[in-house]
Amino acid sequence: MTMIRTAGMRSAMLPVAVLAVLAAGCGTERAGNSAGADRPSRAGAATPSTPVDFPCPGESPTSAPPTAEATTGPAVPPTDHYAENHGFMVPFPLHGRHRCEGLSAVARVEKALEPLRRRGDFAPESTRGALTGLGYSAGQVRSYQNGPTGVGFLIDTYPLCVEGTMNRDSTKAEAFGGYPDHSGCDRPSGGH
Repeated sequence: MTMIRTAGMRSAMLPVAVLAVLAAGCGTERAGNSAGADRPSRAGAATPSTPVDFPCPGESPTSAPPTAEATTGPAVPPTDHYAENHGFMVPFPLHGRHRCEGLSAVARVEKALEPLRRRGDFAPESTRGALTGLGYSAGQVRSYQNGPTGVGFLIDTYPLCVEGTMNRDSTKAEAFGGYPDHSGCDRPSGGH
């Protein structure tokens, strides 16, 4: 009987001993210690990769977009947390092949709407008609009056979204990849 109790006690102590050995070895090396100087740093592994943007057809290599590093915000976070609390309203940029598709869609949209702008036709119905003429379904296109001489529009082919305005002075469109916490192209009114 004594042997059974001893064997049971030894088997219960084994996991405790293993845990103690593992815990003793964790967290003893700090950044900058000379003990780890000959080993490669793991800091790069924790950093997300930067998306690769290449020149799209018809785009010169010098007009390629800035890298994500150039478009990041300030190094010090704002104290009022505005950016943090409103981040759900900032659209995702397009990268790679999706960026090229977005640039192509923007060029087609601006070309289709330019005759309306020159004629001074700022009716939402005319804008919707021109955009559905590009092959977008009526359910994917929204247009709205934007002042007496302007119209705004949104083409929802999520994950590729095209949004813009047209007025007396210009026709502008922009492609993006939707919004955080939301599966659609319309700007969310709430998030976290």
